[in-house]
Amino acid sequence: MDACLSPRLPPPVTTATHIAILDDEADITQLLAGYLQRQGYRVSQLHNGRALMDLMAADTPALVLLDLGLPGEDGFSIARELRAHWRCGVVIVTGRGDSVDKVVGLEVGADDYVTKPFDLRELLARIKAVLRRLQPAVDEPRAAPAMAAPASAAAPARQRWHFEGWSLDDAARRLLDAQGQEVPLTTGEFDLLAVFVQHAGRVLSRDFLLEQTRGREAGPFDRTIDVQVGRLRKKLEPGVEPPQIIRSVRGAGYVFAPTVRTEEARA
Repeated sequence: MDACLSPRLPPPVTTATHIAILDDEADITQLLAGYLQRQGYRVSQLHNGRALMDLMAADTPALVLLDLGLPGEDGFSIARELRAHWRCGVVIVTGRGDSVDKVVGLEVGADDYVTKPFDLRELLARIKAVLRRLQPAVDEPRAAPAMAAPASAAAPARQRWHFEGWSLDDAARRLLDAQGQEVPLTTGEFDLLAVFVQHAGRVLSRDFLLEQTRGREAGPFDRTIDVQVGRLRKKLEPGVEPPQIIRSVRGAGYVFAPTVRTEEARA
């Protein structure tokens, strides 16, 4: 029986970050669940895609750990479904270490890709990195209430970047088109686009982009940036060849070509 929350029951009242584990091997889900629970997370263990979809509708987790090798199911399709309908982190955790699988996993919207066997501490670091990009400070201890600031103190400013009819809002983490409609981005895509707009006109190497978006917790897969650039191009200028917004520079990396206007507005 799948260890998931029944959609007929209300979700438990808790402030712990909710993580779902989808793997057909019960020993794997139990190992991960026990470890993550000791780190303070609330965990749901699931063993098939239908159970995950029921959980997503009833008690959407902040992040899903997704195995690809599910009997009779396509893990890539599940990842694509998650990305299309829910705002949550997706980390593929699988025994399939082929580079093609890694690229496909990132192309369908996964935020990270971890191969078995894995180190639990490394997996935890990757989970925290995705959660920080998705919900800043979600894993940080809550500070004691601060004294009220003087009425004259300035509220923190949030930035919006405008280019080629597009608007990127760093506080809301939203990309809007010229008609004001939101175009969904994964956490990795948003972070990469934010780096591009802040360094418009400069040639940026893949190593620089990887360091800026994933930091020291980045995994060593060589094509991560190329895959995310490809996804951004499809969303920013579908069907345009050669791309005009994010241009390739042979042997050097990429350059964000448009002129970017920065706007500061009070949150």
